[in-house]
Amino acid sequence: MSYITEEQGKDFAFDNETRLGMLRKIAGNRDWMEVTDYEIRADHQPRTYETLCFLKEQGYEVRLLFGSDKLPELEHGWRHIPELCREFGIAVMSRNNEDVHALIDRDPYLSGLKEFISVIPTPDTYQDVSSTKVRQQIALYRQARKYIVRTLPEELGDLSEYINEE
Repeated sequence: MSYITEEQGKDFAFDNETRLGMLRKIAGNRDWMEVTDYEIRADHQPRTYETLCFLKEQGYEVRLLFGSDKLPELEHGWRHIPELCREFGIAVMSRNNEDVHALIDRDPYLSGLKEFISVIPTPDTYQDVSSTKVRQQIALYRQARKYIVRTLPEELGDLSEYINEE
């Protein structure tokens, strides 16, 4: 949570336990998916490379998976990219029907990593799914809710006790 709000500068993040609970719920009916609390239990904020090394030590075959919107951040926003690419590889899902191969080919840094990047076909239903969009939707919901509460008749009193913040 602190990494998302402080280092990434995002305006909202669920607390670690809530995020872990959501991931466990998602994984609950997917036999191929497991969730670990390694990052939130660590005594420091492990970087992605450290987490992948930990998972590999546990016997898992791992690869970094993210949306194509994150590709441009690799050169300046991530640590240990050469090691991560050589040891694990990167799997990229397209976002917003972006031509990921063309994006990689146009960028000198990414084209140098091309042999380590696998582009995963992304179903249409997942093309615009992202944590950023979830945060934006939550922010819109909270703004709308505050407006509705402010414009309610005085007789209804403070309805905040009925509205769950999460």
